[in-house]
Amino acid sequence: MVAVENVAFVFVAGLLTALATGLGAIPFFLVDEFSDRWNVLLWGLASGIMVAASLFGLVREGLAYGSPLLMVPGILAGVLLVVVAHELLDDFDQSPEQFERADFKKLLLILGILTVHSFPEGVAVGVSFAELGLESATPESAVGILGVSVPLLAVFMTVAISIHNVPEGTAIAIPLRSLGVSEWKMVWWAVFSSLPQPVGAVIAYYFVTLAKAFLPFGFGFAAGAMVYLVLTEFVPEALEYGDGLPGGGKRELTAGVAVGVLAMVPLAFV
Repeated sequence: MVAVENVAFVFVAGLLTALATGLGAIPFFLVDEFSDRWNVLLWGLASGIMVAASLFGLVREGLAYGSPLLMVPGILAGVLLVVVAHELLDDFDQSPEQFERADFKKLLLILGILTVHSFPEGVAVGVSFAELGLESATPESAVGILGVSVPLLAVFMTVAISIHNVPEGTAIAIPLRSLGVSEWKMVWWAVFSSLPQPVGAVIAYYFVTLAKAFLPFGFGFAAGAMVYLVLTEFVPEALEYGDGLPGGGKRELTAGVAVGVLAMVPLAFV
C-alpha cells in the first residue's frame, strides 16, 4: 500500500513543474504589443521552441524508455489528435465576446494540444520517484527534503522538467498575446496547460511498470501533436502576419525558428 504522504509529495513535485510554465509569460508584462515583424519573429520563436522541445525532449525521452517502434503509432496518434481537433472546432458555434470565432478556435486548439502534451512529462516525474521508492532510497542515491528521503533521480527529473517548462510557457504566451489575452491570463493559461503533470505524476507513481512500458507511445503522441500543430497553425499564422513584409516575412520566420531551436539546444544535454 502506497503511503498517502508519498503520493502527496509526488503530486507537489508535479505541481511545481506546472507552476514553472507560468514563468514563461513574465516577459509579456514588459511589452504591450508587437509590430507585424515582431509577430512573425515571435510565432517563429514559438515554432522553434516547440519543435526543438519535441526532438530534444519528448522524442529523446521516448527513445530512452523503450523501442522506437512504439513511438511511431504514438506520433501518428498525436497527428490524428490535431486533425480531429480541427474538425471538432469547425463545428464550435459559441463566440465569446472577447474573441473572434476563428481566434477562439485557435486558442482552444493551442491550449488543448499543449495540455495533452504535458501529461507524459508528469508521468516521467512520477516514474522517477517510483523507480527507487521514496522509502527505500539509500543515502548515496537520495537527498533529504522536508524530512523525506527523495531519490536523486526524482530531484533531477523535477528540476529538468521545470526548466523545460519555462520556454514552453513562453511558447504558449506568444500566440495568446497575439490573440489579445491579458498578462495574468497568459500566466494562468500557461500553468493550466501543465496541470495534467501532477496528475500524471501520481498515476505513474502507482502504475510505474505500466507507465514505463507505454512512455515511448506517450512521448511520441505529444511530439507528433506539437510538430503537426506548428506546421498547420503556427507557421501559417506567422506567414499571414508577414504578408505585407519584404519577402513575405519568411526571413523573420526563419530567424525566429532558429533562435527558438538554439534556445532549446541545452535541453539535449540535460
